Amino acid sequence: MAPSHAFRCCKRALNWVPVLFINLVVGWSYYAYVVELCVFSYLVIFHIFLAMFIWAYWKTIWSKPANPSKAFSLPRAEKELYEREERAEAQQEILKKVARNLPVYTRTTGGAIRYCDFCQVIKPDRCHHCSTCEMCVLKMDHHCPWVNNCVGFSNYKYFVLFLSYASLYCVVICATVIQYFIKFWTKQLPDTHAKFHILFLFFVAALFFISIVSLLGYHLWLVGKNRTTIEAFRAPFFTNGPDKNGFSLGFSRNVAEVFGDQAKYWFFPVFSSQGDGHSFVTRLVQIDPEQANGVLQQNGKG
Repeated sequence: MAPSHAFRCCKRALNWVPVLFINLVVGWSYYAYVVELCVFSYLVIFHIFLAMFIWAYWKTIWSKPANPSKAFSLPRAEKELYEREERAEAQQEILKKVARNLPVYTRTTGGAIRYCDFCQVIKPDRCHHCSTCEMCVLKMDHHCPWVNNCVGFSNYKYFVLFLSYASLYCVVICATVIQYFIKFWTKQLPDTHAKFHILFLFFVAALFFISIVSLLGYHLWLVGKNRTTIEAFRAPFFTNGPDKNGFSLGFSRNVAEVFGDQAKYWFFPVFSSQGDGHSFVTRLVQIDPEQANGVLQQNGKG
């Protein structure tokens, strides 16, 4: 047990290395821009975008992933029956009986109720088990090593804002440094110890911008489609089969689901996403309208 515990502790410590790297790069960029470059007319806008970037980044890191409520755990009697039962078909019957009272509409590719044997819960729609966090995460998008956290229902808005402000932070640096970069490169300014910092600051900001803005564009596309990264690679499976647009409600409603319906909160890393992460409105493909209305009312989102 001791070696296993020591290994897990080392693994958890190593998981913070990418976060430490990002913080060191940001710290160095601050020194290079504020101390070495030190152009006072640019410092206000620089600090505004830096503050928003750090705020969104740390909210993404420290927001605990939301996990399923106790309502999705098996009642004691059904749990005992499930654990004693060895036949998969009989276990599914137990899960189906419990799931009838839950707003669960997605299934495994085989049509079975999605159940996590590690967390011992019926998985809500869009919920997945993260092996790194060792828990089921509501509306899980992916586990991001750069924030050492799962990106899901509780912090997906923060993650998108983090990418947005990181891109803008890089744009501000590149746009304001390029004139000094050119002057140093063409030797119009004397060689000083600041030259190294200015040259590398421009290169690093440009490289980070290219990588971040491509990831941001992808996630903005996902927001508009109301998909997670997992769903983009593997369409959610409903009782009627897979449907990659199963949760799409139209562009404006898709955006509101992540950012909320009040625009004044969209640009700040404060929680404003709609819902509770346990249930989602679906397009309910191939279900008759009367049944669909009944399901939506039960779901609490009609």
